[in-house]
Amino acid sequence: MIEAAMIWNEPNNKSHWDPELDPDWAIFADTVIRAAGSIRAMNPAITRVLGGMSPIDPAWVQRMEKHGALDAVDVIAVHGFPLDWNLWSIHDWPQKVAEIEAVTHKPVWVTECGVGSFGAEEVQVFGIDKTAELLLPRVPRVFWYSLFDLPMSWGATTRHREAEGSSYYRHFYMGLIREDGTPKPSLERYARVANEMGLMQWFHFEDPRLDEAVAWMKRLGTKRLRTGLSWADSFRPGAIDWFDRQMEALADFDVTVTFCFTPEHLGVAPHHTSPARDPQGFADFCAWMIDRYAPARGLAAPAAAPALEQA
Repeated sequence: MIEAAMIWNEPNNKSHWDPELDPDWAIFADTVIRAAGSIRAMNPAITRVLGGMSPIDPAWVQRMEKHGALDAVDVIAVHGFPLDWNLWSIHDWPQKVAEIEAVTHKPVWVTECGVGSFGAEEVQVFGIDKTAELLLPRVPRVFWYSLFDLPMSWGATTRHREAEGSSYYRHFYMGLIREDGTPKPSLERYARVANEMGLMQWFHFEDPRLDEAVAWMKRLGTKRLRTGLSWADSFRPGAIDWFDRQMEALADFDVTVTFCFTPEHLGVAPHHTSPARDPQGFADFCAWMIDRYAPARGLAAPAAAPALEQA
């Protein structure tokens, strides 16, 4: 079920990793090396992906290489939203991929791309058609963000929030399906490429949309899904029951699972974007999740939580 494990999400973006606490990304690189080693030890067949960068930045990739992090992963991932947040044209997608290929021999995946319907739903229709045209022949994996609009009452995971102006509110219009459950015109266009283009859908803790998402993806013919399992959520009451339910529901898809979010009590600062005081704790969480949901020797009894998680 799990074909790939992504180590963190958008680590060169302040909304997901605090550069004031790790200005050279040296702690992050150590975190990647430890996590990748733990994942490989549990199941060497799992593809290890360096958390999708946003913005797309060749200099950041070179920094990771100097820290030794690229030696620990199999794939480099990028995220792009040229009609919503990035300052480049949607037609530049092949060029943006090439910029990363020029500084690494690792394969490049596009693990988040999307166009929102904030301005007009017709723009999203154009966006999915053009993205498919430009990227599906170009890279091995493409994941569209996202299936569902983010409910306005949930808030977006960003450090800037309303200070972003209209950019903040675009977070709530990236789905193919509206908050009320009705499909947008772009859903039908996605269905045309669903067997090639995966979906990226975050499921919040005990997300009530899980079963509906699975039903939609099967109806659409989606083969691949990228989602996440949160280290921070692993400390919530009932976390393992929720993780088990989520992963069981997604068993029919090829899943790229993203491991991220620091528990507040284990961070250098009490925030999910903070580096951990002990990066090995995150590596242990990754090992636990892989051993539980993608054991190397087929069916096996679920692994026990590492001692840190039981605290």
